[in-house]
Amino acid sequence: MTQPERPTPPSPAPAPSRSTRRRWLWVSLAIIALACLIAFIWVRRHGDESTGRAGAAGASGAGGRRGGGASAGASNAPQSVRLAAVTQGDMPVQLNALGTVTPLATVTVRTQIAGQLMEVGFQEGQLVRKGDFLAQIDPRPYEISLLQAQGTLAHDQAVLAQAQADLRRYEILLKQDSVSGQQVDDQRFLVKQTEGQVAADQAQVKTFQLDLTYCHIVAPVDGRVGLRQVDAGNYVQTSDTNGIVVITKLSPISVIFTLPEDNLPAVQTRLNSGAQLPVAAYDRAGVALLANGVLRTTDNQIDTTTGTLKLRADFPNTDLRLFPNQFVNARLLVNTEHGVTIVPSAALQTGSIGQYVYVAQPDNTVTVRTVKQGIVNGERTSILSGVEPGEQVVIDGVDRLREGAKIMVSAPVAASGASGAEGSARAASGARVHGASGASGASGAHAHRHKREDAS
Repeated sequence: MTQPERPTPPSPAPAPSRSTRRRWLWVSLAIIALACLIAFIWVRRHGDESTGRAGAAGASGAGGRRGGGASAGASNAPQSVRLAAVTQGDMPVQLNALGTVTPLATVTVRTQIAGQLMEVGFQEGQLVRKGDFLAQIDPRPYEISLLQAQGTLAHDQAVLAQAQADLRRYEILLKQDSVSGQQVDDQRFLVKQTEGQVAADQAQVKTFQLDLTYCHIVAPVDGRVGLRQVDAGNYVQTSDTNGIVVITKLSPISVIFTLPEDNLPAVQTRLNSGAQLPVAAYDRAGVALLANGVLRTTDNQIDTTTGTLKLRADFPNTDLRLFPNQFVNARLLVNTEHGVTIVPSAALQTGSIGQYVYVAQPDNTVTVRTVKQGIVNGERTSILSGVEPGEQVVIDGVDRLREGAKIMVSAPVAASGASGAEGSARAASGARVHGASGASGASGAHAHRHKREDAS
């Protein structure tokens, strides 16, 4: 008898390998370490911020108590200022403009005949007078031509004399009825023809004489010669563009500058009255005075593109401080107002109420005074209304001033040495204050440390 077959039990799952378990272990450790690091950083940061806020609040409270008294004391302390007196005097009406030094004459010396340049008679940069010798062209070809022209003139003059003698004889014979009238008329026409030929010969002689004069080149104007454009030995022609040398007239010299068309009526009125308007030329920075001159004339039309008018002023320039094409600042004195109220320009302030000044009062306070400005001339400004001569206005230290503020007038600085001494004293005072503050802080810290030790 056969036994029934038993079912086969399932095979067990394979156990995980050792390398896989080890990999998962390291991953778990890394995640745990990263979480701990993040938690540590978060706790550290929030702890520092809370501590800083607490310390800042404490310091702010203490500082507020101390600073309140300091600010109150500072607001009641007088402000150190410098004062200047309001004066009465003359105020010039000046117009400032940009100008260029322009010579009255610039001449390029060119040869008027062709030939070899035999000699140069000037030094570069030399001051020459009108008529001074500059250069010599070879005159020999023109001397020969002159001799030929003179010979032809002598021949034609002899022919003319013979024709004139024949005419006189024919006229005598005509009276005796020995010759016809037609023959006498022909002789007269021959004399006229010969006279014309003689005149042409004379003109030819003068032409060659003029050529000989052109061989000797002289300065056409007074001035200063520039760099030599050609050397001796070269063949020069009338078509040479550079010429031999350029002469520039330096004394007198002019400055051409422009003014807005709005200023034209005032200038033209003064010129029409016959007044000579002074013009001062300053350097590029507008600081150093170069020369003084007078306004000579204005242009005959306004430049429509810029709305300006050109003016020319003449300067003697005997010291040669003005140089051609030099850039200068021109100051034209149009008029002078007399007996006006004048304050330093530094005293004038501008705000929502317009232009104003701080006027010092007898009780060492200041009051705000609105003013109406007039002419400005550098460091001085004329005032049409608002202040009176003799009053004192603040020119330095206006930053913290207000209506009724107390002031303390500082001594004026007389010299640069005094300024240096004052600066040194201020630096030393600052150092002493800083040192005292540091010492006070150290003393407070020392006392606080002692209190903590006694409490412990």
